[in-house]
Amino acid sequence: MNESVKPAQSTILAVDDDATFLRILQQAFLNQSITLDTAHSPQEAEAKIQQNTYGYAILDLNLEGQSGLNLLKYLLEQLPDCQVLILTGYASVATAVEAMRLGALDYLCKPASIDDILKALRFAKPDSANSEPTEEQPEADNPQDFVPMSVKRLEWEHIQKTLTEHDGNITLTAAALNMHRRTLQRKLQKRPVEK
Repeated sequence: MNESVKPAQSTILAVDDDATFLRILQQAFLNQSITLDTAHSPQEAEAKIQQNTYGYAILDLNLEGQSGLNLLKYLLEQLPDCQVLILTGYASVATAVEAMRLGALDYLCKPASIDDILKALRFAKPDSANSEPTEEQPEADNPQDFVPMSVKRLEWEHIQKTLTEHDGNITLTAAALNMHRRTLQRKLQKRPVEK
């Protein structure tokens, strides 16, 4: 028996403000004989992180209107070896880059299937976040296949970048964008347009 891995480290913490999603995820993991601990808010997650050790975590990027990136920072400060998978319904290049820069293992857009989540966690290796690219990785797409983003998608990306720069603060982001706070909130509630 390998004693280097504590049972508590195989426990996964899932943080999402969608209670239905967490129930479905917990049942799916239970079917795989995997222990899943859940939290519905950043505060509840922080309390659990202080009391437990997690080897893996699944974080929603939008938690009750707060940025999950703040919770990601806190989690990795407390548990630096934890492998974190980010889930979000509002994917943007800026948030993906920032999540990976902060130490997230992977980034999936909702709706992500249970299989996608399990696959992302199952193949996670402790040193994968710091590994160098290998020759086996696919080459960049052919420049001739490049399709520019639509104006609406560019706007979405710019808003997400500015929001990230202001640590998820809606008021500061609206001021930086010279936009009314309510207008920004309406734009953030909409699903991003395709490229």
